[in-house]
Amino acid sequence: MTTARPLAPPPVPSPPPVDPVARESCRLVADAADLDAHHAVRRTVFVEEQSVFAGTDRDDRDDDPLTLHVLGLVDGRPAGSVRLYPIGPGRWKGDRLAVLPGRRAGRLGIALVRFAVATAAARGGDRMVALVQQPNEVFFRRLGWERLAEPQLYVGIPHVRMDIGLR
Repeated sequence: MTTARPLAPPPVPSPPPVDPVARESCRLVADAADLDAHHAVRRTVFVEEQSVFAGTDRDDRDDDPLTLHVLGLVDGRPAGSVRLYPIGPGRWKGDRLAVLPGRRAGRLGIALVRFAVATAAARGGDRMVALVQQPNEVFFRRLGWERLAEPQLYVGIPHVRMDIGLR
């Protein structure tokens, strides 16, 4: 009597890469559908995920015609957002930078910040400021931003005031 040898399990295939050569791009919001997508990203990050705002993160700045809304895309799908607006001669502010959780390992955040900086510069800006959640300070420093002040609470979360030259 012979004993059967157990069959070797089939080889386990390697998992596919998480994001094989995703194409990231940014553009100014062009229509109502773009604006809805921009706000949906912000709502997902700031209201649902982080609970920074209750119900909505929209404010009067969103209705100001000088505010520029930017949509970040990965392979043509909305995945990030940022807004920017002038705050004085040559000075711009960027805020509400948001990237969906599943896309943070890519380069969309970098693309959004660089797009906002380039857009402000192209519109005559000399400097841009931002109030950045403290854990993101290193990210901004790597992109050339500098801390202006010690952390302060904004909506109950430590933020750092930072800026960058645009010329």
